[in-house]
Amino acid sequence: MSDGQSAAAGPARVAVVGAGPAGIFTADALAKAPARVSVDLLERLPAPFGLVRYGVAPDHPRIKKIITALHKLLDRGDIRLLSNVEVGRDLTVDDLLDLYDAVVLTTGADRSAGLDVPGVDLPGSHGAADFVAWYGGHPDAPRGWPLDAERVAVIGAGNVALDVTRMLVRRAEDLAATDIPDTVAAGLADSRVREVHVVARRGPVQARFSPLELRELGEVPGVRVVVDLEDLQLDDASRRAVEADHQRAQVLETLRGYAHPAAEEASPEQAGEQAGEGPQRTVHLHFLHRPVRLLGEDRVRGLQTERMQLVGNGTVTGTGRLHELAVDAVYRAVGYVSSPLPGVPFDEDAGVVPHDAGRVRGEDGRPVPGVYVSGWVKRGPVGLIGHTRSDAAETAASLLEDLPSLPRAPHRDPQDVTALLRERGARAVEWSGWLLVDTYERELGAAAGRERTKVVDREDMLRAALGEASGAS
Repeated sequence: MSDGQSAAAGPARVAVVGAGPAGIFTADALAKAPARVSVDLLERLPAPFGLVRYGVAPDHPRIKKIITALHKLLDRGDIRLLSNVEVGRDLTVDDLLDLYDAVVLTTGADRSAGLDVPGVDLPGSHGAADFVAWYGGHPDAPRGWPLDAERVAVIGAGNVALDVTRMLVRRAEDLAATDIPDTVAAGLADSRVREVHVVARRGPVQARFSPLELRELGEVPGVRVVVDLEDLQLDDASRRAVEADHQRAQVLETLRGYAHPAAEEASPEQAGEQAGEGPQRTVHLHFLHRPVRLLGEDRVRGLQTERMQLVGNGTVTGTGRLHELAVDAVYRAVGYVSSPLPGVPFDEDAGVVPHDAGRVRGEDGRPVPGVYVSGWVKRGPVGLIGHTRSDAAETAASLLEDLPSLPRAPHRDPQDVTALLRERGARAVEWSGWLLVDTYERELGAAAGRERTKVVDREDMLRAALGEASGAS
């Protein structure tokens, strides 16, 4: 380790933990600040960009374009990337405070929120986060996924529920031009899914679908979307919401376009035959149905719901009428939650790190010196990219305001952290290494006639980062 005293007059040293949008925006705000700040961006995966790389469905390339903007920020050269470095495994928070004057945690939300109903732990019950990680090619996800159920339920009323549903009914050949990993394409090609039931507790106007995502579901080739007219009932609050919110009005208009009287619904097979395409895949959107229990003994055999009714103010109450859906798998898309980091305060009920304007708050209610938080682990899994940028700006402003009073880290030379990582056997991947992975993925894609083929195996990525993968340069 170098002598911290000799470097004390140099730039402030800040570690940002997590290289998704929140981490990159925070690092960017700090690097461009008038104060002299040297920023290291630590990421536990071998690749940066977080959920934009691993949480966006392959058939949404317009959203993946955000990576282009994030790439430009890191390509400037004033933020040092250290990927394949996990805080809690390779370094502790105390280690970071020995090496940096301040630490910002931007580790996101990586787990599916719980659903407190009987049967939720049965085989065939899946958290949406795990399925998204699989089709997103996350290095820590299993390479295979069980798509052997013909009838599936998806619980949730947001865009993640629609993403999961869309990927369940997608045909592999429709995704051939995307960056879909080969293992995912093979899994979708063997899928037996024919019918998906999306179950939402609240009414159609209270659903959190975006109009575009809802329309896209109806545009998937070979897929028919069905809504029961009974499910589109509105109360006074719903009508006012539609009148006041253009997006809510668009959602309702799209749902009405999908609506059919229940007695007139065609079976998936009949619908496909009518379209002249053979057996078709069907998506049923159910509103005002509260999940009560997952049915089955050895595995999921069905989903029991209670019929709900709107009570005038947009909320719902139970009617006592129970329904059963015969399904063999259930996907829970009811939200994401963050994972705690060792040595960092965490609010288990809210699923976030407690803070005041980004300053991490300890058990005594006071700020923890030098520790900050940004992104979903700060505010919960809500908001779009614009919210993430403004959130990062708030945290960066708090840190910069505190910087003159923060104690200087004793071991602050930029080489101190890399020396410690080598000593502990960690293989850090810097920006130059990621560029080699990026080139390798593009070369694989070009060979298949597409822009990119995503490498999913961690060791393959590390070999590419070191220039050792076949074709990498």
